[in-house]
Amino acid sequence: MRRLLIHHLLPVLFAAVPVLAAGVVAVAVPPAARADYLKRLPDSPIDWVILTLGSLLFVTQTLVGFLALRRADGRQEDRTDRWLAHLGGAAEWFPLLGLIGTVAAILQTFGKITPGTQPTPQEIIQSYAPAITATGSGLYMAFVNILPGWVVATGKELIRSLAGDAGPVIPLTASDPGEGH
Repeated sequence: MRRLLIHHLLPVLFAAVPVLAAGVVAVAVPPAARADYLKRLPDSPIDWVILTLGSLLFVTQTLVGFLALRRADGRQEDRTDRWLAHLGGAAEWFPLLGLIGTVAAILQTFGKITPGTQPTPQEIIQSYAPAITATGSGLYMAFVNILPGWVVATGKELIRSLAGDAGPVIPLTASDPGEGH
């Protein structure tokens, strides 16, 4: 029973946490804002780039994290931590991609304004909306892509303690009072 818990159930539960958290955040967005975002999404190529790359990275991290959690009891040498660190570092790209989309949409907004004309607020909002969607896409993908690494680090500690691994042994130094000098 303990082996089933440590090698199968806990890794599945911990690997599911980032997926559930991503869903909770998506559902927590106010419905009107979510509907407006989804309405504008088909016409925003930068959002598609951000969401596609972010989703691929998220799925990859979740799968690698699951493998790392299955090997967390310390019986096998595992290289998944190094891969998770590299993949998790890629989460930093998404706010930057969102910023590129934001700046491009702002430039597009100003480019549509003809000198000497008075654009209506609706025209400005319509032109500026892609800037907001790109920012939202970048921030959302950055958030969901930091979750797998954090969950794996936390989950591995719990799995190791349940497996009976006391963790790293810290050697005593000459300044430790427990050495008996």
